[in-house]
Amino acid sequence: MTNLTSEILDPLLAANPAGPRITFYDDATGERIELSSVTLANWAAKTGNLLRDELGATGGTRVAVLLPAHWQTAAVLFGIWWIGAEVVLEGGSDCDIALCTADRLDDADAAVGMGEVAVLSLDPFGKPVPDLPIGVTDYATAVRVHGDQVVPERAPGPALDGRSVDDVLAAARASAAAQGLTGSDRVASTAAWDTADELIANLLAVYVTGASLVQMANPDASLLERRAVNERLTRSIP
Repeated sequence: MTNLTSEILDPLLAANPAGPRITFYDDATGERIELSSVTLANWAAKTGNLLRDELGATGGTRVAVLLPAHWQTAAVLFGIWWIGAEVVLEGGSDCDIALCTADRLDDADAAVGMGEVAVLSLDPFGKPVPDLPIGVTDYATAVRVHGDQVVPERAPGPALDGRSVDDVLAAARASAAAQGLTGSDRVASTAAWDTADELIANLLAVYVTGASLVQMANPDASLLERRAVNERLTRSIP
């Protein structure tokens, strides 16, 4: 069986382990975070180990991801797929685990019922979320104690909203070809990852070609021209 994270990250790690893989800007806060392929893989492994060892996830576990397009979300997604679990996006229900921001706790509860919930602060310095309800896991606190190597699941379940690993890979490759993406591209994006089609087109299509991503939140139009030069951007989504 194919493991989605291994299929995507292994070639990136082999080709350019130290090069930038995702650079995240939030122009509302002035944040800029850059992760290499190795660092992204380490975060994904930590997330997979957290899900597997603390929250009971296995191959086929349904994980609601209620998070914005963000570098930590990328790590979460690849962590879920590394352990063979299924990413469930907007409107998902009957899930076993939910990963969310604090403002989406009600949505997480609706998705999992009595299941496990972990909350991400998305803070660049790893600050925990204050005043969480009893029984809710703080991602930033919990993930840091886990190892940065993970054993990939060899018999994964569905990967993304019911789609198989092979279907997701095929769709990502088709999207990359339709967008004309290449391995030398440095792609600027303000696009969302809220649906399966958006996630495939706006994240996975970039990575299956070996390209790198500059993801921007709250973009300041006055900064974009200089950023395009400084980051050596070659394409943009949308």
